[in-house]
Amino acid sequence: MNPNAPMPERTALFRQRFRDLEAEIGKVIVGQPDTVRGVLTCLFVGGHVLLEGVPGLGKTLLVRTLASALDLKFSRIQFTPDLMPSDIVGTTIINEDADGRRHFQFQSGPLFAQIVLADEINRATPKTQSALLEAMQERSVTVGGTVHKLDEPFLVLATQNPIEQEGTYPLPEAQLDRFFFKLNVPFTTRDELNVILDRTTKNEWPTATKVMEEAEIRQWQDLVREVLVAAPVQDYAIRLLLATHPNGEFATADANRFLRAGASPRGAQSLILASKVRALLDGRYNVGFDDIRNVYLPAMRHRILLNFEAQAENVSPDSVLAAIANEVKVKVD
Repeated sequence: MNPNAPMPERTALFRQRFRDLEAEIGKVIVGQPDTVRGVLTCLFVGGHVLLEGVPGLGKTLLVRTLASALDLKFSRIQFTPDLMPSDIVGTTIINEDADGRRHFQFQSGPLFAQIVLADEINRATPKTQSALLEAMQERSVTVGGTVHKLDEPFLVLATQNPIEQEGTYPLPEAQLDRFFFKLNVPFTTRDELNVILDRTTKNEWPTATKVMEEAEIRQWQDLVREVLVAAPVQDYAIRLLLATHPNGEFATADANRFLRAGASPRGAQSLILASKVRALLDGRYNVGFDDIRNVYLPAMRHRILLNFEAQAENVSPDSVLAAIANEVKVKVD
């Protein structure tokens, strides 16, 4: 792609290449169009993804398929209760050269990849989970006082089972905030189950081939940031975020009743960037109010904290956010 080409030409090409990637993933993954689109959105904004759902819904397979469709270095980390931080980031070891002299050498861990699958991340202890914090935010790892930069693009795709299952640890709030989207993976439909059985119980094993490489991904990431956001639209995103802060100036009744803490500024960044991708996919070069509303739940559901009343009444983050979105009005002046 020519970076100096007119915006309409680059937008049309982005839409086509996005669909090519969706189609390639669709050769392996049955259904889940919203989940696939959410993952690809995070890819093109440089954000990380948290996939939550019960076992067997294809979360791990989706990440593996994405890695197969991209010409990027892939690594998988299976999180278990006995996993240590050094098992993820690496450690400094003593090596001996040919002359018998000993020296320290850093041995990198599986985190040194471009697509990292953190499988069942909530099965490891918080100490091990926190080993990802610096990598996800700074794109670097510090070991023994030395900073090691990670290759970009760098994308962490973490899967987790619902925390009410045995043997799991809730993710720390600081780590949750570093995920761009939290996507709830729904159960498959009757028709989708038929297709899955046809594919997996016969001698047909579809695979994805590489359709996009690192340089092209970087170009699309740059294009996304060129999309314009009008002042009223940006203010709408800001007010939606501030409405999640109980007892604040813009707090809604539901926020005051059910929330203990609201979303951080990263939530507003996620709203804007994800809306830019959605605008491009719709053939537009500017973000609209509908774009903000459509990405509100995946960008915010993991950034708010429910209070005791909400937990006692079994109120979900999505229901609180939906009520907030209905109450915060659009202002065009």
